[in-house]
Amino acid sequence: MFKKMIFLAALALTLVILNSASAQILWDEGGFDQLWSTAANWSGDAVPTSADPASIDDPDNTHCVVEDGIEAECETLRVGNGGATTNLDITGGSLTAAGAYVGVDSMAGHGILNISGGLFSTGSLQVGWAGTGTVNMTGGVIELSGNLVVPGRTGTGQVNLNGGVIYASDLRLTSEKGSMDVTKGVMILDGNDIDTLQDFFDDGLLTAYKGQGKLNLDYNVTNEGKTTLSATALLEPVPADGATVAPGQVELSWTMLDPLVPGDPVSVDVYFTDDIDALLYFTDPASITLISNQQTSSVAVQIQSKKWYYWAVDSYVFPGAGPVYGPIFSFYADNLAPRVDAGADIATWLQDGSRTGALDPTVTDEEATTVQWSVVSEPNEGTALIEDGNAEDTNVTFSAVGEYVLELVASDGEYTGSDTVTINVYNDSCEAAKSLPDYVPIVGDLNGDCKVDDLDMALLEENWLKDNSLTDDWYKIE
Repeated sequence: MFKKMIFLAALALTLVILNSASAQILWDEGGFDQLWSTAANWSGDAVPTSADPASIDDPDNTHCVVEDGIEAECETLRVGNGGATTNLDITGGSLTAAGAYVGVDSMAGHGILNISGGLFSTGSLQVGWAGTGTVNMTGGVIELSGNLVVPGRTGTGQVNLNGGVIYASDLRLTSEKGSMDVTKGVMILDGNDIDTLQDFFDDGLLTAYKGQGKLNLDYNVTNEGKTTLSATALLEPVPADGATVAPGQVELSWTMLDPLVPGDPVSVDVYFTDDIDALLYFTDPASITLISNQQTSSVAVQIQSKKWYYWAVDSYVFPGAGPVYGPIFSFYADNLAPRVDAGADIATWLQDGSRTGALDPTVTDEEATTVQWSVVSEPNEGTALIEDGNAEDTNVTFSAVGEYVLELVASDGEYTGSDTVTINVYNDSCEAAKSLPDYVPIVGDLNGDCKVDDLDMALLEENWLKDNSLTDDWYKIE
């Protein structure tokens, strides 16, 4: 019975695809640009609506683009629905579909979904339905209410998660013709899928840094009720892969791989460039070589602002053998936003109707910064008075009990950073003490005033030798 239900479900899905095909709107790249939102790029000069199946299957090497400002939609999305190589590029904006297929019906063609920004929202995503499908993700968000299935049926599928976030119910790598590699991106799945993901990893269907990394898996830790998947390169590069780094001198460092034979030396080749093609195609290795066959785990480089840099470490783990080729790491050189710590949260109390105290923030930045304090919330308007809102270190005066939230914003003229501090003001020092999470009453403090004194002694004397234990050994509770 179970097998029969699977067959019927597969048949129903196939019928949906076939029955929708007659009404689908086809991409024909007939406009003056490659934008989804240009009507002339679609058959019948009509941009797909939420009721229209959309198919991108011609011409060969086409790129349909969804960018900032475009809110695209369709009923069912097909990328690579024929014998050509076709691309859908989502760089910004949003695309919403009831279901999506990448690499649909012909192994002679290739459907490619490239996502570097924006939001792609759909039911399930099938990569390699009966053709060849690839998803390349370097940013943005894929939001699936259903499953990510690779491959969908009889095709071949590959997902490269190199940035951004994928949300899905489950990941299904259904055969050896489906695979997924994770580097800088994150996948978040419903429920506890750790064992399933680990099985995929053990079977070689799910990889980290193309076999040179390890998976980071947790359930109900990073995201409540969900499994979170990320990856770390075995080389543990510094700067971290995908990081933003201040311009100037930067030290590249890495963890050396273990030798094939314990005790043997390990040496490395290190390549560094701002031209990704120079590493990908390796046409002039001498021009990008920093280190050649040396036993070292770091090297200093100079970098300029507003540029991406790429580097790789190849390791010689066995004398006389060729290197183990390492993955390509990247980082961006840019002015860093000010790092702002508004200080630890504070508990205090009024004295003669007010309380004045010093704010103790820390602002770190490579450039000159300006700062601004402001009151985010207070019990009553005007009950918090900041002495100098443009000074990093300043005083604040409170005139009422309650919770106050103050914000410090720092700007270097290009970027801003901010942080808040919460200050709780109480009527007296005992109330303030009792608010602390580690507060423990003093033994003998019978009246709860945070001290043991004559008042507690009087209470003790008043109740000395009194006994309120039960006298009936079978006491009925009414």
